[in-house]
Amino acid sequence: MIALDQKEEKKTLSLGFIGIGWIGRNRMEVLLNGGQVKADVISEPFEQNAIEALKLAPHAQVIDNPVDAYANPELDGVVIATPSALHASQSLNALSSGKAVFCQKPLGRTANEVRQVVKASQKSDKLLAVDLSYRYTRAFQAVKETIQNGEIGRVYAVNLVFHNAYGPDKDWFYDMSLSGGGCVMDLGIHLVDMALCCLEFPEIEAIRSHLFSKGVKLVPGEERVEDYAKVSMLTEQNTAINLDCSWHVSAGRDAEIEATFFGTDGGVSFKNVNGSFYDFKAEKYHGTQTEELVSPPDDWSGRAGLVWAKNLLKGVGYDAISATELVKTAEVIDRIYGRQS
Repeated sequence: MIALDQKEEKKTLSLGFIGIGWIGRNRMEVLLNGGQVKADVISEPFEQNAIEALKLAPHAQVIDNPVDAYANPELDGVVIATPSALHASQSLNALSSGKAVFCQKPLGRTANEVRQVVKASQKSDKLLAVDLSYRYTRAFQAVKETIQNGEIGRVYAVNLVFHNAYGPDKDWFYDMSLSGGGCVMDLGIHLVDMALCCLEFPEIEAIRSHLFSKGVKLVPGEERVEDYAKVSMLTEQNTAINLDCSWHVSAGRDAEIEATFFGTDGGVSFKNVNGSFYDFKAEKYHGTQTEELVSPPDDWSGRAGLVWAKNLLKGVGYDAISATELVKTAEVIDRIYGRQS
């Protein structure tokens, strides 16, 4: 776990938490336990969620409307864990009010929404980060380092897989207007981000996607969320990227999660262990040989938020590099859905 360095920084961050369901409470708990963070404001429409959150932050003020958090001059930033349809507008309002933002993914339902939020971060010079949490696992960091050190040569193919045997339990996930998409937006976005990150965000020259709902192939632009997706992409360097993801699939286990990179001198892979959503390993391949680089345990949950908080304590504002990456990933997701960016 990354802890905030209390010796290096004297300041304590005052944060507002907008949406504190189980993900929001988890991120709150990790931030509070990391040090130098206090939860001063909680915005949550469901009373039971607020009651549970107050057990973690008994002195926090519970408010009905997040607008009151944006207007609070004492807050350094807000942590957003609400349904996807609200992410862009809430992030935009917070940034425009001078608050740094840490938001659950996706930052927006479309690339246009993401661009608007990024523009607000730039204009206000306030730090924006998105909880693309798998980036912060030890396993993924080992994979990225292996690739970028040139240990497997030039990467020419990437296989991305995320099958969830359950799927979401909230109705809004299945409404395109609220979610922006189905399993690709929910699961595939993690893997697309991971692949682009390891390949240093190349331009994608071609995308071909096949989206299905309950076994029926969807027409491009159809306003129905997909529960199965098969996507092929080709980068400007002629690296082939294949993505398979799904909800409610008969996977034979809770989940199958994998990002495998094939290079001219070997391969490297990020994989979940025994169908787990939480345990990951990294393996390096050479011919028939397998070398384990990283194995569980790894307490990665909430680590992305701690990195954001540590940077906020250091006075980091608008981050042009990460902002550009967020837009590029969103543009790829738009193209998978056949949307105009």
